Amino acid sequence: MFNKDEWTQQELYKNIVELEKQGIEVVLIDTILKPIDNIETITYNPYEMEKMPEGTVFVFYCDTGKTTKERLDYYKKRFPNHKCVSLRGGRGYWRPNFQLQKEINKDV
Repeated sequence: MFNKDEWTQQELYKNIVELEKQGIEVVLIDTILKPIDNIETITYNPYEMEKMPEGTVFVFYCDTGKTTKERLDYYKKRFPNHKCVSLRGGRGYWRPNFQLQKEINKDV
């Protein structure tokens, strides 16, 4: 799960479910002041983000995903007690009506 620096929208939803079972919060971070539809986001605010529990996963997004991926090393240094990931494709690839199918969660 954390061996990649980018998560797709599907991986984001799937990992949110898995990490919530472990009591770990996943937060989608808006770095461009454009919230994404149908999912809760917060605006990039280092002061407030540092107050979040240790181990919280921050998923950063921009318009295309390129800028946040390039800045990922900076974010990891800035938030050493948290996991940092970039949203692949950013806001541009976001499908507002995408939902996980129950079959994805089955161990078939």
